[in-house]
Amino acid sequence: MEPINYYNRYTQKIEQESVYGLAWLKWSYGNPLGRLSLHALVKRAFFSRWYGRRMDSPSSRAKIVPFLQKYGTDISELADPVDSYQTFNEFFYRQLKPSARPISSDSNSVCFPADGRHLAFQDISEAPGFFIKGQRFDLRKLLGDSGLAEKYKHGTAILSRLCPVDYHRYHFPVGGQVTRSTLINGPLYSVNPIALRQNLNILAENKRAWCRIESPVLGSVLMFEIGATCVGSFEYTYQPDSWVEKGTEKGYFKFGGSSTFTLFPPNTIQLDSDLIEHSSQQRELYARMGDRMGRSLR
Repeated sequence: MEPINYYNRYTQKIEQESVYGLAWLKWSYGNPLGRLSLHALVKRAFFSRWYGRRMDSPSSRAKIVPFLQKYGTDISELADPVDSYQTFNEFFYRQLKPSARPISSDSNSVCFPADGRHLAFQDISEAPGFFIKGQRFDLRKLLGDSGLAEKYKHGTAILSRLCPVDYHRYHFPVGGQVTRSTLINGPLYSVNPIALRQNLNILAENKRAWCRIESPVLGSVLMFEIGATCVGSFEYTYQPDSWVEKGTEKGYFKFGGSSTFTLFPPNTIQLDSDLIEHSSQQRELYARMGDRMGRSLR
């Protein structure tokens, strides 16, 4: 299988991802027996619940220091000391010092909702052909509403993929009045590019939840949390039916890599040039929560 390369906005270099659980991913999505186990077991919610309980056990605490050593997590950013985490999951959805993720101060900016590797489409209708030529991204299936899909069929979209090594809290990319999240049940496939290269519509099939951000400038912005293998639930920390500022925390994922998907009404934002350039080459861009991903056109 091809390596996963991404563009790092901060080093301005193309880098190769160090994939957590790479051998398992290759076996599950590249081996006939692995694919059989994937459909029979791994995509099922009970598998993720079982693995999640393991990461909540006191014995999982022993995984923290080896993880830090292998992946080079910057402990100076942590809001709490490393030895204060009682389980691996507590460390996994760790909070950071506010200074670690400053929010773009430009009043016209739209910020990344999470740390991760980002793909964007200025017009979501351009998504066909991504990863595998001829694949079509099913927006109606993602939304579960054909009328809404018609409204956003030329909207601007950004997929933010969080790896296990990333900060796993997600935030609102714009300010506005927010609604309660709507849950759409589904399986729990991996959202790693190794899996997406075989089926882009994993994003539209997996368990997911979404809310509206009613922005006075941009209109109705839709923000999704997409579950993945070992991530069967979304924890929310925001207050529904309230006003939030850009960068306000929305919630967090427990163990496993997962994604957020943000959909803007047509012709409301202009994505940054580096994001457009690398996405057009089917390459993710690494950037952190709070940094600018584009600007308002209104």
